[in-house]
Amino acid sequence: MIELTARQLEIIDLVGKYAPIAGERIAELLGVSRPTIRSDLAVLVMLRHIDAKPKVGYFLGTAAHDVHTPSKLIESVKVKDVMGIPVLLRETVTVSDAVVALFLENVGSLMIVNQEGVLAGVVSRKDLLKVTLGHATATAMPVSLVMTRQPNIITVKPEDSVLEAARKMIHHEVDSLPVVKAVEGRDGLEVVGRITKTTMTKLLLDVALGT
Repeated sequence: MIELTARQLEIIDLVGKYAPIAGERIAELLGVSRPTIRSDLAVLVMLRHIDAKPKVGYFLGTAAHDVHTPSKLIESVKVKDVMGIPVLLRETVTVSDAVVALFLENVGSLMIVNQEGVLAGVVSRKDLLKVTLGHATATAMPVSLVMTRQPNIITVKPEDSVLEAARKMIHHEVDSLPVVKAVEGRDGLEVVGRITKTTMTKLLLDVALGT
């Protein structure tokens, strides 16, 4: 498979948005001259990513339609493209601190890290609700006593596909996953992001609306 350049991918995107569109208009939107993109247009037509009609302009070709179907678009999205900022707490904080953080940050789960800053556990809204209902003194407990610990934490990596993240969430019946990477020279995993069911819903909506 021939790998397209960034400019060629941008041309396909412009044709998809504005078809039928003249070559001069494509060049104008790219901020270059028409001769500059002549070879790009020729390659894209040859590969059937775009087609051209005389006096009409360029429009998407059959290959581009295949690439731009919703399922193909979602398959191409990586976790790193959509992950959010994780909410991290030290494992020494109390259940009360965790409950406050949960509501202040408006998240469904918290990532717990140890003194070295690597992932030690995850605590969810359900975990905190379970331990505090009917137990007034539970709020003073260390959150480490109620969190899910390694190796029982389900994680994803930034380079994983969002489809893999979705499969893990559904299979393990969790609402979010920590996005992690290995820490060089140390044991454990560093939390670099989080991906949630809300993230997935927004992605599906964006793809459906073409935004």
